[in-house]
Amino acid sequence: MILYGLKTCDTCRKALKSLPDAQFVDVRADGVPQDLLKSAHAQFGAALLNTRSTTWRGLDDTERQRNPLELLADHPTLMKRPLIESQGRLYLGWGKDVQAALLG
Repeated sequence: MILYGLKTCDTCRKALKSLPDAQFVDVRADGVPQDLLKSAHAQFGAALLNTRSTTWRGLDDTERQRNPLELLADHPTLMKRPLIESQGRLYLGWGKDVQAALLG
């Protein structure tokens, strides 16, 4: 299981605490593999972008209109977190549904 997030993100820390065996990848330092981003975007669509982040608020309208995959490549912190890859499946966020699926 791989958890993509930010080490400073409270939600990511909660997820990591509940998933102690997960490998953590800091998207700011290490980025997200492009093929994984494509799969996540195909599955989650616009939900993959965190439009409530300070990074998003700092973008002008022209930047916001760009292809989401290009935006995420340039600004990995725009990704909603955490993105969890487990047994070939992707999970986004740390809501009750994701917790139930991963914790049983």
